[in-house]
Order: sequence, then structure tokens, then C-alpha cells
Amino acid sequence: MGGVSDYLAVYHGAMSMQPRTPDWVKHAVFYQVFPDRFARSERVPKPTNLEPWEAPPTVHGYKGGDLLGVVERLDHLQSFGVTALYFNPVFQSGANHRYHTHDYFRVDPMLGGDEALRELLDAAHERGMRVVLDGVFNHASRGILQFHDVLENGPASAYLDWWHVEGFPLGAYGEGDGELRYSAWWDLPALPKFNTDTPAVREFLLSVGEHWLRFGIDGWRLDVPSEIDDDEFWREFRRRCRALNPEAYIVGELWGAAERWLQGDQFDAVMNYQVTKTVLGYVAKEIDDAEVARSGYGKVPSLSAQGFKKALERELTRYHPEIAQAQLNLLGSHDTPRALTVLREDREALRLAYGLLFALPGAPCVYYGDEIGLAGGHDPGCRQGMPWGREESWDRETLRWLSDVAALRHAHPALRTGSAEVVYAHHGVVMLRRREGEDDLLVVVNADGEHASHVALEGLRDGERKALVGEGELRVQGGRVHARVPARRLGVFAL
Repeated sequence: MGGVSDYLAVYHGAMSMQPRTPDWVKHAVFYQVFPDRFARSERVPKPTNLEPWEAPPTVHGYKGGDLLGVVERLDHLQSFGVTALYFNPVFQSGANHRYHTHDYFRVDPMLGGDEALRELLDAAHERGMRVVLDGVFNHASRGILQFHDVLENGPASAYLDWWHVEGFPLGAYGEGDGELRYSAWWDLPALPKFNTDTPAVREFLLSVGEHWLRFGIDGWRLDVPSEIDDDEFWREFRRRCRALNPEAYIVGELWGAAERWLQGDQFDAVMNYQVTKTVLGYVAKEIDDAEVARSGYGKVPSLSAQGFKKALERELTRYHPEIAQAQLNLLGSHDTPRALTVLREDREALRLAYGLLFALPGAPCVYYGDEIGLAGGHDPGCRQGMPWGREESWDRETLRWLSDVAALRHAHPALRTGSAEVVYAHHGVVMLRRREGEDDLLVVVNADGEHASHVALEGLRDGERKALVGEGELRVQGGRVHARVPARRLGVFAL
């Protein structure tokens, strides 16, 4: 595979425009926060009917996490190198995940309201951390004013054309014959789909994007954006957001190939689930296929070293390098089983996966709790309360490992914006070279057994190299690199 920088010249000829992504994203380490389950502050008043924090999560129950709880835990996040936060929805809602939006212009009072978001943004920005919010613009909830007005007033509603209404009764709560007579996401009555052909709806949604950027957020993660099947809507969304903040990050939830949206005129990046599957498939001894099948992954195929190289090459050359360096790379999210569960509780595999993720082009993202070794199946199992009161249960080795690989990434431009080339892929061993100017690193991953690996690389001085992070030995002699990394381990070496 040619390096990202080598690919640039080839790709320019095929692109109609030069994409520009926010520079800060290429240097970021993200952390995903599920607000109801991350941390609870005594400063935010709560309803009384909450689930016990340590009890297994349920589909509908609340645990009462809030935004000030995040503020009070920023030291923890910074301790292992986090520089950016991605939040699941925070706006007023009748669901613990808050994808059922009631009011797009109000932070949920249970999270602390607008004042808590202001405190969070100020605290994060003081530490040099960015904050990205989740935008759910394809659908709202039955509780939003404009849909409730249709429920109350029927065909006379002033907001009838905000939705795709096919007749009455609507069937929103099973009334009449129970048939649903409006378009809803996945035919779920609680989630009526906006009619974005209506100018007032378009302006409403675009104004939401603008409002919170003015408030101080640093970007948007867009929920199911492909279901607003209108490129011009998303182009206008980008234009309006970038007019307010030229460095605003726009990342879409797209699970497959996304060339249509990543041409430089709509999104900066996607949640890179294709790389997720590539990394997990390579490092895993065994995959929990039953849990995987319940999620959007569908399947995570097992990959040899050669298979990993081929899959990674496909993903890194699918998009312009400017896009590749801004992708949101992750090992799991609120929509998937946790990585440790996918890997059948193999903690060595989890650490290998995160080590590799932090070495790839694109911004690595840690799902809350992964850093301390949380396991959990598909929703709601992956959405448990963060065990702040049981630190004895934390996987300290994984936490230290993440701190080490994040520090290495922050210290080396090659890992953030350098070229990327798999120079060796045999016998379970992958060597990934990252280069930026004089910063020249070799990442050696041994996902299989004990193997000594040799590869010819020109222009290197002879001598021994010690691992900057991880384990193993590396020696350069006569234009050949000789590397040995123990089985199920990773080592990063300066060439």
C-alpha cells in the first residue's frame, strides 16, 4: 500500500474539489460520553424514580447522569490523553438516550440545562478540549411542539406540512385502528420523520445547527444523515456551520461506504465502522458473532495479516487523504456491543486493537468505560453506569496502555498527519510505517505467534531500536529491518 501522502497526487486528479477538514481533528483523541450513564453531579437536581447507578441498564430507565458530572471528571479524561468529547444527544427529550428530541433549543433539565452545557464548554475549552454534540435532524419525537400540534388539531394544524402525514387518525399512540399514518424512523411511532422539503422545516433544522455553534460547541455528529436523502440540504448545513466556525467538525453516522457524502462539500468524516471491523477482525482470536449480528456490524470477519492489509488499504484509499486524517475511528459505540464483548473478554486483544487504532490515520475515539475494561452486549448492555464507586474493578493495565498510546500519538506528528504504509503483512504480523518529515515510526503488531519478521527499507542507519511503546526488539542492518515482537503484543519503534 502506498502512503497517504503518495496517494494524494493520484487522488487530486479524481476530485472535483479539494476537501478541507478542521485541522484540530487530525490531532485529537476523542472520548464518547453517553450523558445519562457517565457521571452524576450532586449539583443537578434529579427526579426521584431513577435506576440504581450500579444496576444493569434497561431500555427505558434513567440513571441520572448529567453534564456537570462530566465537568467533575475532566481530570480523569485528561489523564489518558483525551482532547475532544463527543456527546450523545443532550437536548430535552423523553428518553434516556435523548434521540427522541422534544426541544432542540433547550438542554435537558435532567442534564443540568443550558447552564450546565455552558459550564462544560467553558471548562473543556480552558483545558484545550473540544466538544461535539449529536444532531438528530431526520426525526424528532411525538413530544415536540410541532408534532403535538398535529395530534391536537389534526388536518387544521399549522404544522401539518412539517411531517409526512398520510391520513387520520395518525395512530401515534395506537388510536383508531392502530395503523400508522405518518412516516416514522423505522416505523417507530415515537419518532416522526421531518419533511425537509418544507422550507420552514429546513430553516428550523439549519437554525439549530447555527444556534449551538454560536453557543460555543465545536461541531456536530449527525445521526442517520443518509435518511435525509438530499445532498443540497447537507451542503447548506455545512455552509451555514462553517460560516459561523470555519473549524466546525461535521461527522456523519454512516456505516458503509460514504463517498457520496465525503467529497468535501457535505461532511468532514464518518464514524469509521469499516475500520472498526478491520481492526477487530485482525486482532481477535474469537468473535462473539451472536452479539455482533444484533448490531449494525452485521458480521466482523476474521482477518489474516494479509487480509488486514487489503482491508486497510481499501479504507485509506477510498477517500481523499484530508478526509482519511479526519475520520472518527472507533472500536465501539452506544449502537454496538462493547469491544471487549465482541472480542469475548480477551483483554490482550482489546489493548492490541486500541494500540493499532491510535497508530492509524484518523482521530481515535474511546467509548466511555472502555479505558477501564467495561464489557457489555448490544443496547442496553453497552450503556451501563460508569463504575466510579468501584475503582477496584477497573482494568488498570488497559487504562495505562491507553495513556501510553495517546501520549505517543500526541508526541509524534507522524501518527497524526504522516503517510501510512503497511510494509509487511505475513504470519500474523503487520508492520505499519508512519512518516512525517524526520519523524519516522514503525508500528509492529503480532496478532498470532512468535515470529521474527524481516523487511527491506532503504535509507535507514544500522543499529538497535528500543520500543517507544509496547514490547519487542528491532534491529536495522544492511538496509533490512529485523523485528521481533512477542505474540499478542505491539511495539512502536523510531526508525
